[in-house]
Amino acid sequence: MAGNVLVDAGFLVALLSRRDGSHRWAAVQAKRFPPPWRTCEAVLSETFHLLESRGESALVDLLRRRALIVAFGLDEDLERPLTLMDKYADVPMSLADACLVRMTETLADPILLTTDADFRVYRRHGRLTVPCVIPV
Repeated sequence: MAGNVLVDAGFLVALLSRRDGSHRWAAVQAKRFPPPWRTCEAVLSETFHLLESRGESALVDLLRRRALIVAFGLDEDLERPLTLMDKYADVPMSLADACLVRMTETLADPILLTTDADFRVYRRHGRLTVPCVIPV
């Protein structure tokens, strides 16, 4: 089992919106990798934007219960995410994705729950794949 389970906006939206095409997958992963989940503020911003009013209260509940924890701050580690965004500008890499890749570089035994196949392209520490679970 992973020591640190990270989540992106795609996973959170899928989990919190029954209409999402990956909802069943996300529900299975939520049981397989139970909270607390770690993320960054950029992911939260994306998630709130994507959910609009459909699941905001459920997202707020995850935060209040500390099932979802903000475990990265740009004020403490700005340069590496910006470097990653430059490196993957052709993909392109969002700030949220860059922060999550950086988190996989700094947290012990990470695994990322995501619906974003771009994480198969990104590399951490220069050449290592990002450990992630993505719907098939």
